[in-house]
Amino acid sequence: MIKFIVVGYRRSDLTPEQLRRYFREVHGPLAAAIQGVRGYVQNFVEPDERRHPPWDVVVEFWFDDREAMERAWSSNEGRRATEDNANCLDLDRTRWSVVDEIVVLGR
Repeated sequence: MIKFIVVGYRRSDLTPEQLRRYFREVHGPLAAAIQGVRGYVQNFVEPDERRHPPWDVVVEFWFDDREAMERAWSSNEGRRATEDNANCLDLDRTRWSVVDEIVVLGR
């Protein structure tokens, strides 16, 4: 299993609530439709008096392996979801990475 993480910054013309709604109603279904995605989680920053992260959302994807991930991104559904990022995210600030997930304590 391989994991792909997106640290997302919302576009400046969207409120946190608008970003969350857009992800739930539009972007999430596009991402969930990508063939080969084994898991998909959206993590939205919650208001907190002591912590003020500059990002708005962390998205996690799981794939069987790197080849499956690359096939997924190059599929029609993968391209459609990738192109939709510009509708809700500040792409100059948003970052993506393949990570080696090591679970120390399960859920």
